[in-house]
Amino acid sequence: MSVHYVYKVDGGAKFMRPIHTREEYLALRNGGEQIPYMKRIRNGEEKLKNQLVEMNYSCLPNEDGSLKGSRTMSTTVGMDIDFVAPQELAAEERQAWLSKRMAEVPELVLGKKEELGLLMLERSATKGYHLVFRRQTELSQEANLKWASDLLGVAFDKQAKDITRVFFSTTGSKEDLVFLDDGVFEISPCATSPSVIPSAVEGSPHDKPYSQDYNGTPYADIIAKYWELFNNGHQPVEGDRNALTFELAVTIRSICGYSLERLMQVIPNYWKKPDGTCSQEDQAEWRQTIENALKEPRKGMPYRLKQVLQAMKSATQMKACGGTMSTPPPMPKRLPTLIKLLTQNVPWFYKPAVANAVFPALGAHLHGVKFRYWDNVEHEGTFMNILIGRQSIGKGSIKKPIQYIMEDIRQRDLPNRLREAAWKQRNSGNKQKNDPRPADICIQMLIDNLTDAVFNQRIVDANNNGERYVYTIVDEIEALKKVTSKGTVDEVGLLIRKAFDNSMAGQERVGADSVSGIAPLRWNFNASTTPPNARKFLYKMVNDGTLGRLDISTIIRDEDDATEPIYGLYDQSFADELKPYIDRLEAANGLIQCPQAIKLSLEIKRDNEEAARLYESEAYRVLSYRANVIAWLKGMVLYVAHGYRWDKTIAEFVRWTSQYNLWCKMLYFGKQLEKELREEFEIQRQSGPQNLLELLPDEFTKEQYYLMRQSQGKSGDGESTIRVWINRGHIVFDEVSGRYCKTEAYKSKYGSKI
Repeated sequence: MSVHYVYKVDGGAKFMRPIHTREEYLALRNGGEQIPYMKRIRNGEEKLKNQLVEMNYSCLPNEDGSLKGSRTMSTTVGMDIDFVAPQELAAEERQAWLSKRMAEVPELVLGKKEELGLLMLERSATKGYHLVFRRQTELSQEANLKWASDLLGVAFDKQAKDITRVFFSTTGSKEDLVFLDDGVFEISPCATSPSVIPSAVEGSPHDKPYSQDYNGTPYADIIAKYWELFNNGHQPVEGDRNALTFELAVTIRSICGYSLERLMQVIPNYWKKPDGTCSQEDQAEWRQTIENALKEPRKGMPYRLKQVLQAMKSATQMKACGGTMSTPPPMPKRLPTLIKLLTQNVPWFYKPAVANAVFPALGAHLHGVKFRYWDNVEHEGTFMNILIGRQSIGKGSIKKPIQYIMEDIRQRDLPNRLREAAWKQRNSGNKQKNDPRPADICIQMLIDNLTDAVFNQRIVDANNNGERYVYTIVDEIEALKKVTSKGTVDEVGLLIRKAFDNSMAGQERVGADSVSGIAPLRWNFNASTTPPNARKFLYKMVNDGTLGRLDISTIIRDEDDATEPIYGLYDQSFADELKPYIDRLEAANGLIQCPQAIKLSLEIKRDNEEAARLYESEAYRVLSYRANVIAWLKGMVLYVAHGYRWDKTIAEFVRWTSQYNLWCKMLYFGKQLEKELREEFEIQRQSGPQNLLELLPDEFTKEQYYLMRQSQGKSGDGESTIRVWINRGHIVFDEVSGRYCKTEAYKSKYGSKI
């Protein structure tokens, strides 16, 4: 075994356990806080590096599983390549030097992978690479490193020649994990190592290995979430540690196999002093508390534990988006020039909201422009942004940038409004057919109080005068109901779905004086609201395709953050700097394609599918499809606005805005969508022949089983069916409670009746 996961136990001593499969390896690299930490580290928070998953590729653990002092070498060598730019270069030159050297490494190493015996190549968290190659057993550790260094022509980190060297792993993405050969997981005679995990009881290691996670979730994270939910985030202290430790042990014992040894590994010793020491009396009291918990009658999985695991699942879904439950994925450090300009005058905590809210206004400047997605479906610059944030948090920060973007359209609308008003005055009864309404009137900026006739007229006029967009901005999402005469949420949802696809909309009337006309619906808007109002307004739209078509953003501020929101100045200088970008959008026409954008959208699609599988989130999978389309469209707008130039800043922004949109949707609507999708699946599943076990709750008595059999018209006692379910691992019998319990393996495959 050549790759080992390194972890700490209690006092901070490091231990190791082998990793057996690619799946386990990737789960560690992508699990926990790995993905959000990596984004933050590469955005400048390098101090978080020591929070990453640690791996060792050069040695085997001691007999007790510990890492410190290990001398036995494994079959592989881990090598650290770091680059240090010449100090005589200027800052920009040093960065260019580093970028060039970093870009050369993958091709260099992969070009010699056979000769090197390469097993793994990863980009490090900051400015280098880690690689793993097969050890030449006749050479020492340092000699192996020197041999590889000479072969590749790159220097190895001289501080990293110890075989116990630990590497901070990055993620399992293609950008980070450049190459992985399953040979790194092979077991060979010289690589056999004890799979021992030390007991929390000092000086008493076990001869049986225990996993440190439950279904991929570390026990430490489960316990942390437990204290968060049931003790305000506080750990037990002197005075309550007996009672709280007892309750914790009763709660989690069912997922620890009711094993004293495993519980003592999992549950921290809250009797320990700050320096890590613990008297024999306190140690015995801690152990006795856990033993007492194990003596309690068994009643299956406690409701508290189910709550914790559900909360953990919600948290992991947010990790799929690159954030946490309270922190969205961080913006890229380097932004496209246009986005940098539009966000430069707002404080940092408003920048993500502004960066996304400007696109409906930017898209409104496109006319007669189409973009072809990777599936060959053509899209236009449609963006409907809803900004969700609590009251008085600063949602108005988006208004000034939008005002400046829309100023040219507002000025263009003014004479058209005057012409329309003059025509109406001449034809107050609308009976003078010898004075028809001028066909070249086009008003794009809409107020938030319209009739169906006016809305329809604006849509038709915009289409007939260059296939243009109409645009609305409202302070509260409820005002969108006034866009049409019906004034209903259902009508707004229908318009959103039609607008995203630019479907035909309008009205046909028989009356000679009635407004008639049908045209593709090109309608962009910005709306703001609070979380409760957002959930209320969109309640019926979460699972009908409407939510997925929206671009959701938010403002998250720490309640303790006393930073005053000081804005920059919006003046003529700002308008002059913005003008070239607006002019390029106005001048664009026809079908516009960008191969780099297509390539990126396909990469994001694959990444989203992998994340949906990893985090087992059907809601994430469903929402990711159109989130990818919306992000790609933003990239295309930036591509045009920047003079048909694509660069790394646009690519990074597109990837981020896709994850940000998904994070916001999962935060505010994920739980509802997951529930509705589960219920939808249940209805579909129950429409055909029924599996009797699926109809039963997760825990059931023999009497419940008999009654269910009778209700389904089945004869006999069904004992043979029970035995089949047990033999196949679908259920187990809890002798204490006298109930049959569905196994976790069965529930993960077929669903739960919790």
